[in-house]
Amino acid sequence: MVEEPADFPTTASDPSAGGVSGHNSSPKRAAPGPFARLARVQLVSAAGDALFTIALAGSLFFNLDPATARPKVALYLILTIAPFAIVGPLIGPLIDRLRGGRRAMVIASGMGRAVLAFLMIRHLNSLLLFPEAFGALVLGKTYHVAKSAIVPGLVRGHEDLVEANSKLVLLSGIGGALAAGPGLLLGLIGSEWVLGIAMIVFCLVVPLGAQLPRTSIASEPMQQDERSDLRSGGIVLAASAMAVLRGMTGFTLFLVAFWLRREDASTIWFGLMVVSSAVGAFIGAVTAPLLRRFVREEYLLGGVLTIAAGVGVLATFPGDRLAVLAFVATVGLAAGLGKLSFDAIVQRDAPTVNQGRSFARFETRFQLCWVIGALIPVVAPNGVLPLRAGLIILALSSGSAAFLYLGGLVALARGKRTPSRVIADQVWTEARYNKLSRGLPTWVSRFLPNPSDREIDQS
Repeated sequence: MVEEPADFPTTASDPSAGGVSGHNSSPKRAAPGPFARLARVQLVSAAGDALFTIALAGSLFFNLDPATARPKVALYLILTIAPFAIVGPLIGPLIDRLRGGRRAMVIASGMGRAVLAFLMIRHLNSLLLFPEAFGALVLGKTYHVAKSAIVPGLVRGHEDLVEANSKLVLLSGIGGALAAGPGLLLGLIGSEWVLGIAMIVFCLVVPLGAQLPRTSIASEPMQQDERSDLRSGGIVLAASAMAVLRGMTGFTLFLVAFWLRREDASTIWFGLMVVSSAVGAFIGAVTAPLLRRFVREEYLLGGVLTIAAGVGVLATFPGDRLAVLAFVATVGLAAGLGKLSFDAIVQRDAPTVNQGRSFARFETRFQLCWVIGALIPVVAPNGVLPLRAGLIILALSSGSAAFLYLGGLVALARGKRTPSRVIADQVWTEARYNKLSRGLPTWVSRFLPNPSDREIDQS
């Protein structure tokens, strides 16, 4: 293990350094602490991401009729998987092993997204837009992986991880909200104006990221005992629950979007759905630190799955726009609070020296689940997947995930096999894994769960 000297005190060694839980005991301190510096980067990066999304939204969805939009949206969804094929096996380990790798990746992501935003201004009506958007997605995911790996070094203890993550989520919402107004107004003039502002915002990430602490603590590839830590029962269960939540998010987004298009709903309703999801995520971020004082991260994750299942059932009966609005807010709450809980579990239990590659690996699987969930309503012809049927699917998925996750936690505590393990032993056999992996590209089969891994520590 290699530890670089920090260029300024972390909260672990200096509570006055401006971290999450530290207290300012020195009124003369002028420079912000490490966590405050990361918070500034997060705020600016979120604003740039919001502008980038606004610039692309019109050409990919809202200016097209539903029949024309579906193929383009499906192409874009498939395109969003590809960045993780790079972030997972390549950039994740690089973040951990390069000298100052996590800070370097934050800086590179800002610089790269600024350059790509400039290029996209010239290619909005060209096929070059797609590879440039692909590059921006890669760099965006790289930033999030690096940011998640930086957080544990900026807090005083594991009990502060949920609070730290929730503050970053709140800042993401604030940054996105601050950028949304100007972005939407400039979008009325043209998407190139929005991309121009996004380019300027991403440029700001570079000097702000340069002020982050340098960390490079993985001197060699991940060892077998570290891999075993990532496959421990608690992390595997949490990852499975989070994968269901991520799939539900993608499914809900496009189920509701195409339903509103079929209903010829006003754009106001699209905006209300987006706002309700953001409000749900905001409530999750605000309440997470308070709830963490009374409940462990694992039970927060299981609780939001249960709540989502209940609200999904209730929303099915009226099936009107207000009911859907409430369900969208609930999914936003569940996804936001669930992600905060999962990040804290990994930051607490995964090997610290390899957290960059850990987050990259999990985010790859989660994004794949999001795309699979989103593709179902996208590829279904109009009318084949009614709203009520979609809500029932979501409620059943969330309820099943809650049962398997909470039941799995009880089984682990008693030293028994988890319900999902019992099912997996019967369904996902070694023979089926080998047959499927041979028919898939190598980079895809790498992320399939290997049945032989079940023999590794499940306690």
